[in-house]
Amino acid sequence: MAKRWKIIPHDGKGIEELSQRANVSPLIAKILLARGVVDPTHIASFLEAKLDQLRDPESLPGLTQVADRLYEAVQQKKNIVIYGDYDADGMTSSAILLRCLKILNANVTYFVPNRFEEGYGLNSEALRTLKQRGKEVVVTVDCGIASVKEAEVCREIGLELLITDHHQFGEQLPQCAAITHPALPGYDYPFTGLCGAGVAFKLAWALCQRHSGSRRVTPELKQFLLDAMGLAAIGTVADVVPLIDENRVLVKHGLRSLQQTKLIGLKALMKLAQLSEKPKLSSEDIGFSLAPRLNAAGRLGQAQLAIELLSTEDEARSEALADYIHQLNGTRETLERSIYLAAQKQIKEVYDAENDPAFVLAAPGWHPGVIGIVAGKLAEKYHKPVIVIALDQVGSKPGTGSARSAGIIDLHAALQECRELLVTCGGHAAAAGLKIEEANLAAFREAFIEQVLIQTGQGPLEGELVVDIEAPLVQVTLGMVEQIDMLAPFGQANTRPLLCATGVFLSAPPKYLGSGERHFAAHFQQHQSKFRAVAWGQGEWVEQLAQVQGPLDIVFRPAINDYNGFRSVELQLVDWRHSQASQSPQAVLKGPHLQTQAVRPGLAKSEAVEDSL
Repeated sequence: MAKRWKIIPHDGKGIEELSQRANVSPLIAKILLARGVVDPTHIASFLEAKLDQLRDPESLPGLTQVADRLYEAVQQKKNIVIYGDYDADGMTSSAILLRCLKILNANVTYFVPNRFEEGYGLNSEALRTLKQRGKEVVVTVDCGIASVKEAEVCREIGLELLITDHHQFGEQLPQCAAITHPALPGYDYPFTGLCGAGVAFKLAWALCQRHSGSRRVTPELKQFLLDAMGLAAIGTVADVVPLIDENRVLVKHGLRSLQQTKLIGLKALMKLAQLSEKPKLSSEDIGFSLAPRLNAAGRLGQAQLAIELLSTEDEARSEALADYIHQLNGTRETLERSIYLAAQKQIKEVYDAENDPAFVLAAPGWHPGVIGIVAGKLAEKYHKPVIVIALDQVGSKPGTGSARSAGIIDLHAALQECRELLVTCGGHAAAAGLKIEEANLAAFREAFIEQVLIQTGQGPLEGELVVDIEAPLVQVTLGMVEQIDMLAPFGQANTRPLLCATGVFLSAPPKYLGSGERHFAAHFQQHQSKFRAVAWGQGEWVEQLAQVQGPLDIVFRPAINDYNGFRSVELQLVDWRHSQASQSPQAVLKGPHLQTQAVRPGLAKSEAVEDSL
């Protein structure tokens, strides 16, 4: 779908003033100004992201109570079970707490519900089974805050329940022994964006302090916390929480930790993902390589194996698990591609792709573990809410659906208005899940589209790309991209900057990359500047670009490709159009506005990780 490009106006005076006040280069000042970041103090802390910016774990709402109860259970040798979730955030949360409690010599095991049989969150039958198996304490990670009824079951059967979570809670909190949550009512914690793994890391940190008898932990526990920070980084990026404040610190230092991790299972998986030899890891390496592999295990009902991979100390077992999970990811990709193509076909046959406000797609045989990925890709492609439903092949069970909002509507609110047509539903504004009887599908489709129209108005939805900088390709140099990388790690709420170049030409026909014709590479030229560009998941553009005769305008993210020690700038193509350069009101930035010499040579340095735990 065509998107409107919003190019941030160039403010030369504002850039110069911010550059001087914050002591950063004009390039960094331009990007920060475009994003509304103008406080020099905030800019300094944002760019440096020191470990001492992590708040004391005891300041997290409710954490002191949870840590006290859990540490007491460890000392009393009670049978503890970690109750997790089947996504990458839940897996890394479970692994962090599991490894911590084992180091503390706790009697601990873990449990993760089956995605298809038990679903997300606490399950009453599973809790009863755990009690029958002699478990005395259940500590949740990345779930539990909405499990009011299940908490009652725990009280009835004599299970002590401790909840650690970050998800949205309802009007009533579960009645249990203790709860820690960044946004717990009655507290005023300054950052509520932690994911489940971030909360689990804070809890593990507090437990280590208790075991050490001081705020500074023992060398063994310090090494554990360094490795745990790498796991927390994976969970943070995978759960698409905002990469600002404490999350930025966790990911920045967690990426360093991952490169020298002592976790043999994680090392084996990184090797298969071709990350072990990279000179430097990025958040994109987590988002596009590590997290999909872990999530594949959960999506295909094998989440417990991923947790074992992240916590095992058996070399042979770690390699076998890594290989199996790597293969599961290949299976996931095949299933995802098949459903995506079928869903695309359904859109063309059933909907007016340009004008309909939302898509509700359903078919028997679609794998419920991957429909969320498909819904997300379609929502991004068409820039409108999408629900993908896997119907039961024999019609004896409700269909399972995943919804993505594309940032257009509040999905949680829309589904609540349609609740009488659903068996169950849950989630938040951007992503949600549901179950529905096939007989109600047509009525639900109509009701959901009505809710989309109520929230958005009657007009067609238009996508928008916010471009940070318009610049000629001659200014896209290694020095420029190195400056941009000072803003890393990139992710939600801190995306890699978008650049725009007008009046460029294809210097060679685009060619597909890999199998399945999903990705392609192209070469663009503007005057004497030539760049290779890659477009991920946009294989359909190949035929369209091959027919273009004149100049193009392109939107891209510049990145450094480090191959065999040779570093070059590569463009990640985001969008293109026939050139409108002659009509553009934006002036091409020239000269000193985009100078790339470093102004703060020591900025990328910070204190050693080991000295801050």
